[in-house]
Amino acid sequence: MIEDIPDADALSLDALLSIRAPGTYLVKVVGDSMHGAGIFSGDLLVVDRSRDPVRGNIVIAVINGEPMCKRLDYAGLDPVLRSENPKYPPRYILEGDHFEVWGVVRHSLRDHDRR
Repeated sequence: MIEDIPDADALSLDALLSIRAPGTYLVKVVGDSMHGAGIFSGDLLVVDRSRDPVRGNIVIAVINGEPMCKRLDYAGLDPVLRSENPKYPPRYILEGDHFEVWGVVRHSLRDHDRR
């Protein structure tokens, strides 16, 4: 079933996806570690830097300069990054790691006409 969008002429993707520059950016996914969350290689993610990440959020994180898309969890007070694909183990933040969260994933966009 498809529902008509009221006032489609006034529809704005910025408004629909809560895109607010400069706090929002897009990243393209490479890999299969988040398949269980419905995020696939080639998808575009809408990432919000202005949101504080909390347990359970899907985030763009960086460990030692390597960016990744993972689900944020905690073991006690220590952050843990978890994949949504059972073939990948959790990534624990180790002493000496440089760890940052670059934003919270708000939406994913998929190109259904890939060739």
